[in-house]
Amino acid sequence: MSNSTDALGSLAFLPTPLHPLDRLTRELAVPGLRLWIKRDDQTGLAGGGNKARKLTLLVADALARGADTLVTAGAVQSNHARQTAAAAAAAGLRAELILAQERTEDDYLHSGNVLLDAILGATIHRVAAGTDLRAASEDLATRLRAEGRHPYVVPVGGSNPLGALSYAHCAAEISQDAERLGVAFRTLVLATGSGGTQAGLIAGYRDDPRAPDVLGVCVSVPTPAQLAKVHPLIAPTLALLGRSGDVDASAVRLDDRFIGPGYGVPTTDMLDAVRLVARTEGVLLDPVYTGKAMAGLIALAREGVLGGDVLFLHTGGSAGLFGYRGVFQPAG
Repeated sequence: MSNSTDALGSLAFLPTPLHPLDRLTRELAVPGLRLWIKRDDQTGLAGGGNKARKLTLLVADALARGADTLVTAGAVQSNHARQTAAAAAAAGLRAELILAQERTEDDYLHSGNVLLDAILGATIHRVAAGTDLRAASEDLATRLRAEGRHPYVVPVGGSNPLGALSYAHCAAEISQDAERLGVAFRTLVLATGSGGTQAGLIAGYRDDPRAPDVLGVCVSVPTPAQLAKVHPLIAPTLALLGRSGDVDASAVRLDDRFIGPGYGVPTTDMLDAVRLVARTEGVLLDPVYTGKAMAGLIALAREGVLGGDVLFLHTGGSAGLFGYRGVFQPAG
């Protein structure tokens, strides 16, 4: 895989910026709290986002295996699908996207990420909400092989041990940021969905005594189901790092109170968080992942659970805001 990685180069602009959120910190007015942000929304690759790190490793693996097509799946407004389409274009591959229609609004179905998917040249297969996306991806790959193509299935969210490895590397990058800035982060807060980003960070930090607690704000399923996504990825990611062993499941910190009615369904707290961060810092979050994660961070800070220097990992996704125009700007 290393030769393919060298030939492809990084699909992400690294290191990403890390800076304080001083106006938001003052707005929250929680004694002893200082907020910071790691800008993985600025990785590049068709608008940026955390998947660029994962796709650098996954696409290199695809090229090493002789693939000519990337197959992946997600919701219609999937940031992962958009970045996979962009990664395929950058690598000279075709992209086949299976997109589940979680909502019915016209903007959701035709704007935002899905518009970018089409511009990037991806072939889009729309399926009903509730479709088994893993099985659908494998079925599509089987059909493509029958046509003489060589597909590579990228898991939903890029969340397998190889994808998670990129966030073990990101943990080291954040440690370098902290040393440069002279700060010790007490907690790192992120949205956790497919689980690879959180698993990679936990693996990367396992042997670092100065590591922050990694707190995942669930955006799709309750804590037990989310734990079942994250924890099994940690040991194989450690193995890819050349480290033995695992971490106890108790090290996977999760909070599922901010999902709302379901994945991708707006909540009042999410809307408030997106507007607050935009109007205090000029930073755009997204309605599905980072908006709900920031809503969680704000609530936890006000509850006194978070204190000291707290880092928010911005995993990207602002293109999805255009798919939710009616929520942010209702008619009339």
